[in-house]
Amino acid sequence: MPADIHQLTPLLYPLATRFYRQHQRGTKVGRQHLVWVGKEHDLIVSALCLTPISQGHWLTSLLVAPSHRRLGLAAMLLKHIRQECAGPIWLFCAPELRPLYEQAGYRVASELPESLEDKLLRYRRHKTLIALVNSPPV
Repeated sequence: MPADIHQLTPLLYPLATRFYRQHQRGTKVGRQHLVWVGKEHDLIVSALCLTPISQGHWLTSLLVAPSHRRLGLAAMLLKHIRQECAGPIWLFCAPELRPLYEQAGYRVASELPESLEDKLLRYRRHKTLIALVNSPPV
């Protein structure tokens, strides 16, 4: 299991975009993102993107390579960013992923920042999604 989790500098964002494309995900990493990756033998095997918003962060993408799933890598990334980022972290996920996020301390979001409310309404036109949030301990 890779223990090498680190935040990429914007200069290295194309590596994360390539990782997403290799796994048929359309995620394009942009300058507005903060990106963490998990590596094994210098190979990216997991990636997570956050977008800073005025009240905290929005987790826009989390992907673990199929060959490395069920090894706890997603949980490691989620724990790592919780330690690195102040404020709440919101995300939208398919209902079947809810247990994964709940084990990492996320709960159903009763309220969303306005910018995310609009996005969730748009996304729900085409997908079934739930909004979750992880707030830091007070």
